[in-house]
Amino acid sequence: MKDAHPFAILAMVVLPEHMHAIWRLPPGDADYPLRWSLIKAGFSRRLAKIEHIRASRQAKRERGIWQRRYWEHQIRDEIDRARHVDYIHYNPVKHGWFTHPVDWPHSTLHGYIERGMAVSNWSGKMGDGVDGYGER
Repeated sequence: MKDAHPFAILAMVVLPEHMHAIWRLPPGDADYPLRWSLIKAGFSRRLAKIEHIRASRQAKRERGIWQRRYWEHQIRDEIDRARHVDYIHYNPVKHGWFTHPVDWPHSTLHGYIERGMAVSNWSGKMGDGVDGYGER
């Protein structure tokens, strides 16, 4: 997929019930809906079918693991990007899975720490205006 529809992952966290990501797409390419569709389809094919699937989803050949909608936001500048990266990395704490962001294994925070872009004891205390991103 990444050969035909390239993108770079700038930040990502995968939680049991949802995920967040920041991608960089090639210049002139804004087709993030196609990429989400391909990612979800590939993931779904590899996941055992143990969830309950409502009749409305069965009729559309959908699994019961994905919500139909998603929230997208175009990053405006470096401050906006940094705030969204922090929000993503703090999300496991926000949802009560751990008390320290670094304890969640399914996060790009670990790569940020390895590259010296974050410290391992980062508390994830959020600044003003970050609460509510992605929550509609």
